[in-house]
Amino acid sequence: MKQIFSTRPAKFSSSSSILISVLYFIGLIDWSSNRINRRHKRGRPYVYSPTIILRCFIVRIWFRLDSNRSLHYFLCLDLPNNQRIMKACGLSVSHFPPSRRTFDRRLKTMSTDIKERIATMGSLFVSEGFVKPYVVAVDSALLKSKGHVWHASSMKEGVVPYSGIDTDARWGFSHTKWWVFGYKLHVVSSTDPSSTIIPLSADVTTANVSDKPVYPDLISCLYSEILKKVHYVVADPGYDDQDLYDFSMNNGFQLVYPIRRYKNTPEERLKLADFYQSALGQVVYSRRRTSIEPLFEHIKSVFRIDPVPVSGLVNVRSIVLLAILLYQILVYYNCKVRKDNPRKSIKYLIGC
Repeated sequence: MKQIFSTRPAKFSSSSSILISVLYFIGLIDWSSNRINRRHKRGRPYVYSPTIILRCFIVRIWFRLDSNRSLHYFLCLDLPNNQRIMKACGLSVSHFPPSRRTFDRRLKTMSTDIKERIATMGSLFVSEGFVKPYVVAVDSALLKSKGHVWHASSMKEGVVPYSGIDTDARWGFSHTKWWVFGYKLHVVSSTDPSSTIIPLSADVTTANVSDKPVYPDLISCLYSEILKKVHYVVADPGYDDQDLYDFSMNNGFQLVYPIRRYKNTPEERLKLADFYQSALGQVVYSRRRTSIEPLFEHIKSVFRIDPVPVSGLVNVRSIVLLAILLYQILVYYNCKVRKDNPRKSIKYLIGC
């Protein structure tokens, strides 16, 4: 991954709007390394490229617009600032922006593309030395659905008692939140306190999906230059599975999670318990509490994605992953302008 800027870029000057800078920056990143972009696509080419649509949805998240109809209306306003934003998105100010139906259709199909862009940004952080991935953390966080909850008894009978219930959402359990009706955000993040703590890969599922089957895909999303530098992945007891441990070892790193000793504990698990209880194991595992757990709360606070602002798994997945991508871009912006704490002022950048 090549370095994008050698010095502070003109588009990131203090006289420019931060949003305009972000939109232009999206066009400067070399997304050609995305694995999805290398696949052959059949059918008629898009009228609006994925990057243009991505920029438009960044605008929606930035201004917390509640619908794609509001996004279309916002871009149609004949005001100087709106025209600047349209131009930064790559749209012609002399033509109407994408319709609400176009935004609806593209939002349902762009989650995989955003997921790849998150991995690309993670690789960019590592290649430029902003992130040290020697130890990374994996975890998940429950997100409440929009609207009323759908009780299990009604769900079993197939009865939707209220309008506005998100019928894609499911019940999930957390030891801190207990039962939550909604979705689950899965993240792999860096943990080194001397560098930047940032998401490196992410995905979204319904709340009832276990962490275990998602883990291999999260790890596989990481670029090879990151995986080569990873030595340990720290996780909570929800990832306690021999298959996941073997998968990790086959990829060149060790999965570290709390393991208790019992009378009939197999020898292989005793080795894992010995490492976890060792001085090195405790130092490695302590990274989780100070990295990924506060990261979840920070992202939720900045982008207000709990409860999620949309309904339906495909829409929720795209919007939440867009928030993760925008978070990465804003942290990268702060890194480039040499802020002491790149994550500290994220709220103020988007006017929270």
